[in-house]
Parts: sequence; C-alpha cells; structure tokens
Amino acid sequence: MPPSHRLLLFLRYPQPGQTKTRLIPALGAVGAAQLQRQMAEYLLAKLDHPAWQLQIHFTGASLRDMQSWLGSGYAYKPQIEGNLGEKLWSGFQSTFAEENPALSSQNRVVAVGADCPDLSVRHIRQAFEHLDYDDVVLGPALDGGYYLIGLRQSCLPSKSFSSSPTSSALPPDSLSQKSLFTDISWSTSAVLRQTLESAKALDLSTAQLETLADIDRPSDLAIWHRLQTDAYQANPKHSSNSLSTDRVYFS
Repeated sequence: MPPSHRLLLFLRYPQPGQTKTRLIPALGAVGAAQLQRQMAEYLLAKLDHPAWQLQIHFTGASLRDMQSWLGSGYAYKPQIEGNLGEKLWSGFQSTFAEENPALSSQNRVVAVGADCPDLSVRHIRQAFEHLDYDDVVLGPALDGGYYLIGLRQSCLPSKSFSSSPTSSALPPDSLSQKSLFTDISWSTSAVLRQTLESAKALDLSTAQLETLADIDRPSDLAIWHRLQTDAYQANPKHSSNSLSTDRVYFS
C-alpha cells in the first residue's frame, strides 16, 4: 500500500478513574485503567504495520506522558476537546490536510479505537481495499456502534482541509460531510444506523467489514480473558510478548 494510507489509533491515557468508566463498577478504577493499558498496547503491537502510516491521536495526558508509556517512535497528535464525533472529524481533517491535494484520489484514512481486541491487520487491509471503490467503510460492532471508520479524501470537499484543521470553523461546503460525525447519538445502539443514513443522504457509497465485539461493559470481559487464554495456550513461554497475561480481576 502507498504512503497515502494512514491509520489513526485513538487512545486515552490509562489514568484511573478517567478511562473505561463503564467498567469501574466491576473492575474498580485501577482495574479499568489496567485493562485500557493492556488493550491499547496489544492493539498497537498488532496494528503497527509497514503497509500504512500509523498516527496515535491521544487524550488524557501530555505528549511526554504518552511517549513515556508507548515510546517516542510514533507520530502523536492531541485530540481536540469535544465528543467522539468532533474528535474523529478533526482527525480526518488534520490528516487529509497534510496530504498532497493533487493526489486526493489516492489518499485514504482509517480510524480505530482500542476497544476491539479482535481487530487485526486483515481488517485494516480490507478497509483500505474497500476505499478503492467506496467513499466510506465501517466496521460494525455488536452493540450497534462501529469499531472502525474509513474515508477517502476524494469524497470530501477540498476546502474542508485548511492550515488549521483543529479549528471548529468549517467552510460551508464541508458542513454536510461533517454530519457523518455530528448528527449521531454517540454511545447508543443507533450509531451505525445513523452513520449509514447520513452517508446515504450525502450520496456517499459505503462498505462494511465483519461485525466484531467491543469491550465496553462487564459482560464483554470474557472476550479479553479468552484472548489471554488463547495466547497463553498457544505459547506459554512467550505469550507476554504479544499479549499481556496479567489478569484484570473483578473487584
């Protein structure tokens, strides 16, 4: 894949009490933060691949804190203030703004979080392949949301990409495309449906990957424990190199 393919990994620093809050009643604040740390490190190790350029879009800590945690060998960008949709839109804006507009037909950006441990390089490859033919690609989550969204630059107006991509001031002709991210009831089972409806209203073609599960609630923890068990059984001596085997227990 050409370097015009970028993967944005949205991460929150694992500060106890500030992350995985829906799991705090089951795991406690420290346990929920530990889970966030393990999942982020696991996905980063899996998805850091030479086929695309990886950027870490972070919140909840300083750049220095992030580099101390994950290393200085990654490209980091702070997330803007706002809800998830505003953060995603800003991420796409700022990334496309860095690309050569003359190559807009080739530029592809895919964004993911750290909530879906079954996400793999195969899914990212498939997403970029879909963007050769479709404007938007989505990875549906079992809870009605999505674990991945990708766009190709040619589906968005060129005036959307300014020298100040984090600004909330947008040109009029980009406001309709922003509805992919703003007219959404975030953290509900309607997210995927509403996103597909927005894309249809904008006359954007869409593709979907296979449905996977996010880890957001106590009932989802079995997914993470299954991955830990599988990794250990596959290679008891070296499983910790690819997946932390430190258990996160219920409090």
